[in-house]
Amino acid sequence: MARVSQEHLDARRRQIIDGAALCFARNGFHATSMQDVLKEVGLSAGAVYRYFRGKDELIAAIVSEVLAEISGVFEAAARQSPPPPPDVLVGRVLSEVLDLRPGMREGARSSFPRLMIQVWTETLRDQHLSALMAGVYARVRAAWVAIVEGYQKAGMMRADIPADHVARTMIAAAQGFAAQYALFDEVPVEALQDGVRALMSMGEPS
Repeated sequence: MARVSQEHLDARRRQIIDGAALCFARNGFHATSMQDVLKEVGLSAGAVYRYFRGKDELIAAIVSEVLAEISGVFEAAARQSPPPPPDVLVGRVLSEVLDLRPGMREGARSSFPRLMIQVWTETLRDQHLSALMAGVYARVRAAWVAIVEGYQKAGMMRADIPADHVARTMIAAAQGFAAQYALFDEVPVEALQDGVRALMSMGEPS
């Protein structure tokens, strides 16, 4: 019975976090009230406050989860051996990011990139979350540095450019795509893949 009871508690907590994440993705952390969250998840205030003492605690839980999910995708990509070409690798990573949290889809469009932007903004005002973000970014960067070093050893990429600089640029391309997806109309993953492929081909005969 205890196991079933814990499963129920975990499922209810998941329901609250998922519903709140969708609210925050739509309207931002600070324009969203706890009343909005209660309406989204269809629970009483007492039921929600059993798990989270307030909105700040709920925000912290969501930020922590989002950062963990994103870092998991990036680090898993870094473990591929041998790694696919950069355009293929970046495309796979972004496709997986868009598939995170299927419940955050509105039609065919993922709301997850909108939540990512809210998370980035929140880390600018919260010292604890900022430190968490810095740690996650350091792990992701280290993983992608290893990928770039693999490309360089295989002769797929110039070896005279610091691997860390290339890794930062690849991560920036993925972050920029997420921002474009959240802020503007449909941006297909293939557009970034094509762009990376074209940049890789500079200097090659047409």
